[in-house]
Amino acid sequence: MPKLLDIKFPGECKTLPEGFWSAVDVWVKKPHVVNKRLCGVKETEDEEVNRDDLRFLLGDAETSQDVFSFLTCDDTPGQTHDQDKPWTCSVRTFVPKVNCCGNDVHKEVILKDFVRQQVTFLPYEEKSGGQVSLKRGNIYQIRLLHQDCEEWSLELHVLTPDAWFSDGVVYPKLPWLSSDLLPKLVRWASECRSSEFRSTLSLLPVEKYSIMYQRLKEKYKAMVKVWPEVTDPEKFVYEDVAIASYLLVLWAEERADKGLSDPQSFVDLGCGNGLLVHILTNEGHPGKGIDVRRRKIWDMFGPQTLLEEKAITPSESFLFPSTDWLIGNHSDELTPWIPVMAARSSYSCRFFVLPCCFFDFYRKYQRRQCKKSQYKEYIDFITEVSRVSGFNTEEDCLRIPSTKRVCLVGKSRNYEQPDEDEVEQRRARYVQSRQATPGVTFQVSHTQSDGDCCLGNGENGRTPESSWGAGFQPRDRVEAVRNCAALPRDFVDSVVLQVANVLLGMTEEDDGRECDWNRGGSLAVSEVAGLLEQETLQLLKKECGGLQTLLKNNHQVFRVEGGRVHIRDWREKRTPKSDLKRKKKPVAPGALKTRLCWFFNHHPQRCPLLAEQCHFAHGPDDLRPSTRPLKKIKHDAS
Repeated sequence: MPKLLDIKFPGECKTLPEGFWSAVDVWVKKPHVVNKRLCGVKETEDEEVNRDDLRFLLGDAETSQDVFSFLTCDDTPGQTHDQDKPWTCSVRTFVPKVNCCGNDVHKEVILKDFVRQQVTFLPYEEKSGGQVSLKRGNIYQIRLLHQDCEEWSLELHVLTPDAWFSDGVVYPKLPWLSSDLLPKLVRWASECRSSEFRSTLSLLPVEKYSIMYQRLKEKYKAMVKVWPEVTDPEKFVYEDVAIASYLLVLWAEERADKGLSDPQSFVDLGCGNGLLVHILTNEGHPGKGIDVRRRKIWDMFGPQTLLEEKAITPSESFLFPSTDWLIGNHSDELTPWIPVMAARSSYSCRFFVLPCCFFDFYRKYQRRQCKKSQYKEYIDFITEVSRVSGFNTEEDCLRIPSTKRVCLVGKSRNYEQPDEDEVEQRRARYVQSRQATPGVTFQVSHTQSDGDCCLGNGENGRTPESSWGAGFQPRDRVEAVRNCAALPRDFVDSVVLQVANVLLGMTEEDDGRECDWNRGGSLAVSEVAGLLEQETLQLLKKECGGLQTLLKNNHQVFRVEGGRVHIRDWREKRTPKSDLKRKKKPVAPGALKTRLCWFFNHHPQRCPLLAEQCHFAHGPDDLRPSTRPLKKIKHDAS
């Protein structure tokens, strides 16, 4: 029974053995977080099996005997597992991102022994003709050992390592188990952290999502090459492809459950670049997008993609009684309103929101001083809004390149349609309470409100437009520049000089000798903030990224890495991580010498480069006018 590897846990690891089983569950239920070529798995319900059941699963007697010996951690032939200690068994079906295996279905029997602290994986394939083939060479086991009552270790055992088979997708190479899988299991077991949110794609059949995503990714990947916005094309294109895949599968499942034939209609509120609207429309769903600002990319979509440039104000003017779904994809200040607008549009209207920035109905969301993360607290707030609005709300986590990945889905109501007037009064009271006392939970009564909460004589008992839209502040049509680029030049120069002088005063030594050119020391960004006056900090707080953005903008002078600020030494050839991911174009000759060299003017030892080597001008005589046309600073908030 060969042992491939063992890793010892850090001393005084207090999360074991519970952390071990928590880590195993991550590998069992979410193998795609380690094996990036998988989209996920489908897992059956756990059940108890005894020795006879297991022999049936394994097939022939010889294999069964070898595996039983392997399971019991005993090399002695004839030893079998004690029937008084049942195994917990589950079966998972792999869903690869790209199906390269034809009609064969790859599965694994997973046997957990909580007494011996071990888990065994028995992979097999189901052929198209119904034949089952056990992958005997790929049977492996992970064991948690506790030695001398002090030291914990994790061991990896493989039944027949010489017969291991790898297809590079479902079955990685054998060294991968040691180099990637086992170290991650040790880290997960040591941390033993449980997520605040549900697993990704918990509301969908993961295999259908995988097929849909691959199809849409291939169909719309050309958008990356022609993306006209200032935002990162790969992030925004593939993120919208993933969101569209999620919605299309969600809607297909809804049509199947309800026996519907027509594709669902939609309105995307705050649609931004409009790509999500474009994809959903192309895939056969009638709908439109609305946003306060037109984007350049809108002109590329064609007349079939309906996009409107209009400021959205929650009111009777923005209800959609004939629309099936309202979408809020990073809809910012509209996010808490979307469940309310969906509920008031019609009893059959549903919604999907992907919250990002934290907004309440009439202002920025204010925390309630609880132990949850700010993000979790905000998701719970939007869930509360949805519940009060009358929805049975479901939470899911998308697979998108964003830190804000949790979506909320309202597919059904928690009340009957005849109770609409009563529920509407409850909605109105809740919204009004958020205007009066922001950040305070409003206890909603489930009984008829009294006469003091009369809503007027709006149609169907709804609130008049002035009662629930007044006070809402839509974003400005022109996006304010908040990346420190619009700050006064004298202000920026004074901050740069102040910070640089402090760093240069922290002269470091290399190998006991003073450097030939003073590169100064380094400070954390928080320590740099402590050097500045309160008025300066207050002005920087109004900018996106604040002080750190200002320092990064002045990359000629500073290098900001790992949260620390250094003086940049242009003699060093450093390649930022962001530049490693994309090929950075060389500086055009016409762009050289168009700005003065900060070091030549301000560093005690001048610039460490010769004038002909430096990209910046060493004095006014070295300065040349820029040959590049000036560009207006524009920002896409999508």
